[in-house]
Amino acid sequence: MENNKAPEANTASIGEATKRKRNPLFGIILGILIIAGGFWGYHRWQYSRTHEATDDAQVASNLSPVISKVSGYINEVRVKDNQFVHKGDTLIILDNRDQLMHLQQALAALQTAKTNVASAVAGTDASIKSVSTSKAGIATIEAQIAVAKVNVWRTGEDLKRYENLIKDHSITQQQYELVLAAKQSADKQLQVLIEQQKQAIQQTGAVASQSVATSQNIGVANAVVQQRQADVDQAQLNLSYTIITAKGSGFVSKVPVQPGQFVQAGAQLFSIVMDNSKWIVANFKETQVERMAEGQKVKIEIDAFPRHRFEGVISSFSPATGATFALLPPDNASGNFVKVVQRLPVKIDFSNTADSLIGKIRTGMNVKVEVLLN
Repeated sequence: MENNKAPEANTASIGEATKRKRNPLFGIILGILIIAGGFWGYHRWQYSRTHEATDDAQVASNLSPVISKVSGYINEVRVKDNQFVHKGDTLIILDNRDQLMHLQQALAALQTAKTNVASAVAGTDASIKSVSTSKAGIATIEAQIAVAKVNVWRTGEDLKRYENLIKDHSITQQQYELVLAAKQSADKQLQVLIEQQKQAIQQTGAVASQSVATSQNIGVANAVVQQRQADVDQAQLNLSYTIITAKGSGFVSKVPVQPGQFVQAGAQLFSIVMDNSKWIVANFKETQVERMAEGQKVKIEIDAFPRHRFEGVISSFSPATGATFALLPPDNASGNFVKVVQRLPVKIDFSNTADSLIGKIRTGMNVKVEVLLN
């Protein structure tokens, strides 16, 4: 029994010795791990003090929608998917027969309106001439009345003298009657001239009123001409809308329209991704933007080019969080409020526009950004 216990005691002593030998190695490894962890933590703490990063970011650019301003059938589609176009290039041609017909109708109506103006002007000129003639006639009658009044006065004086002579039997009855007849004739002639004067004045007034009305007709006719000219301009504009051109240079998106297809006015046919500029929209947590400011430099890493680093700069901050502009913004007054960290869109411009890879960047690519805090 004692012999059996001796080997067991030796085995136990050997195990304890082995544990004592391993303990220093374990401690060293544990110490190295603690130091490495502390160094990593310190590095991350230092990094967080000078950087803010997010991978919730995408490439953005201006999109120009291609919209038909008139309804019609498509005659020709001159672009293909992903094609690069320049500003002013023809994209789509619509059937313009309806617009041409409306333009011809508008031109005919304009010509009729101009003819009406010419007629109104001619009528006004004739009325003015009639007024002038009538006034001249009135002046002539007034001169004749003046002569007639003198004649009435002269024959009246003769009649008075002959009345005295007839009483003295110095003249014959026949001579007296001749003077009396001359006086009556002068009175009658004066009365006739006065009536003619009244009629001439009335006629002149009527002609003058007609002239005023005709002048007003010229104004109305000119207004109609302006309206018809506006119709012509609108018809020409609608005709120009049948040729749809690019509003800027860029790449065409997918073109889902075909010749023979009917499009409605105001319908968006496709879009053009403008080639004039690209930028980054990075959605930072609201807890990250405390020390961020416009003008700070940014390191940009695009997933499509992982080995290349782009440079940028913060250009602006959104005036509200992304949830505010959502189609269905959250209603925190409903009583089911759960606090969620909001994200604020930040616009970042590329600072090195001469970078050759910028031309290969496409809108919507995922991006990781690191802001260098001042």
